[in-house]
Amino acid sequence: MWHYFPEVGDLKVRGSLLICHISGKKNMSSGKVHHSAKVATTFPLQEEVENGKNRHLVKCQRCPSKILNPGMGVYKQVEFPLPHMKQNTDKGDISTAEEEVIKDYWVVEDMYSFENVGFSNSVAGVKYLSCADCEVGPIGWFDIAARTSYVALSRVLHGNG
Repeated sequence: MWHYFPEVGDLKVRGSLLICHISGKKNMSSGKVHHSAKVATTFPLQEEVENGKNRHLVKCQRCPSKILNPGMGVYKQVEFPLPHMKQNTDKGDISTAEEEVIKDYWVVEDMYSFENVGFSNSVAGVKYLSCADCEVGPIGWFDIAARTSYVALSRVLHGNG
C-alpha cells in the first residue's frame, strides 16, 4: 500500500519493512522532476540473517515462485541504485528511469544457486535480476565484472508461508 505525504514523498509499508522515496528537484530547463533516489529501510535483520546468510526461503513478491533457498545468500550492505519496480510506462526511455538506492542485499556468488531468477540484457556493466516466472523486477543486479548477484532484501519476500 502506498501513501503520499507531500512533505516527505512516497511511503511504502510492508510488515516491518519501510521504504521511503524522497522526491527530487525540478529541472527548470526541461520541466522534468529529477529524483535523487534515497531509501530508508527498517528491516528485521535479526529475523532474516543467521550466521551471515538468509535464514528463510526468499520468494517473489508477486507470485509464489522460489528465488533462493535458505542459506544460499550472504547478507551484505552495499549502496546501489536500482530502478523502481513500477515506472511510468509513457517515458519509454531507460535513461530517465527513476531509481532508489538500496543498501541491504543477499549476495549470491554462483548464479546456479538460484531457484528461479531471470537476468536482463547488459545495461551499463550490470544485468538486472527479475523473477523468472512473472518477470517482476528488478529485484537486484548482477555485477558482470565480478560475476556476483545481489538480491535486494526490500524487493523480495522471506519465509515459508
